[in-house]
Amino acid sequence: MSTDSFIDEATLSVVAGDGGDGCVGFRREKFVPRGGPDGGDGGRGGDVVVVADRNLATLRDQRYRKDVRAGRGGDGAGNNRTGADGQDAVVRVPVGTVVRDLAADAAAEPLGDLVEDGQRLVVARGGNGGFGNARFATATRQTPDFANPGRKGESRRLALSLKLLADVGLLGLPNAGKSTLLGRISAARPRVAAYPFTTLIPSLGVVERDERRFVVADVPGLVEGASEGVGLGDRFLRHVERTRVLVHLIDAGSALLEGRDARADYEAIRAELAAYDPSLLGRVPLVVLNKIDLVADRSALDPLERELAQSGSEVLRISGATGEGVPELVAAMLRALDAAAPAEVALDADRAPGAAS
Repeated sequence: MSTDSFIDEATLSVVAGDGGDGCVGFRREKFVPRGGPDGGDGGRGGDVVVVADRNLATLRDQRYRKDVRAGRGGDGAGNNRTGADGQDAVVRVPVGTVVRDLAADAAAEPLGDLVEDGQRLVVARGGNGGFGNARFATATRQTPDFANPGRKGESRRLALSLKLLADVGLLGLPNAGKSTLLGRISAARPRVAAYPFTTLIPSLGVVERDERRFVVADVPGLVEGASEGVGLGDRFLRHVERTRVLVHLIDAGSALLEGRDARADYEAIRAELAAYDPSLLGRVPLVVLNKIDLVADRSALDPLERELAQSGSEVLRISGATGEGVPELVAAMLRALDAAAPAEVALDADRAPGAAS
């Protein structure tokens, strides 16, 4: 998936169909030049409906589809014939899409959060059709010569944002080794290279172990200030909101070789999570010391491991490059998922949009 093919935000103008006009009509009978009223009602305008589709992975189509209009209701006709209803306009989006009204206050609840395949949300309702003159006939007004026009359909400007659905989220500073790890434990093939910010888009992979499947998301490398939008970090953090387990990857091997404080890397990620959404700190965490293949004396990792374990997190050592410790990490992920509270959004691995298995 190319960098510009993963689009997780879009704006869209939607206009529901107007109702059809009511008809002014009169029966035509022999020797009766103007019989009773028989003008039919106008048809209802079509709705604009947003539908979650498991086969979509990004909002690319919506980025380039700026305007959506539903069909107008048909006008009423004589002989009490009602106009046809207008055709609905359907906007298909990935599962996990949040729909907001751009005119609403920023703190307002979204119009909808589409978390199930096939879930439907009416975002603009069509106008009602106007009444034909037959509706207005009374004992004292037997030949009304007027009818109602159709009502206007609703219109809105929508903001669409995609939050990936995953069981486990991989977090870490740039070049911590998240993409390498995801490629090793799943069939995903994220871009990997030995320089920061290789990953510019979130990647998903389905991990299969012991007849169990779960989805892991590789969230692009975060930097200090990510919660405030530095490096597009606020957009990336959005994709961990639905994960049940967070895995913090720390480049412990490079840190030892370069004399850096690896604990500071861990604290930097925790600080950004707290600034973005403090509830994320309560997710079941695993802390992973990566790139241990670069460390000749493994006992040099002991002080760092003891420090990190004091936070209550399980600490593991792995090498994404060689695979050392990776089976134990996958087993720890499964244990953490079992211990985690049921997700607010239940996710079946088969439904993860864009996941590689």
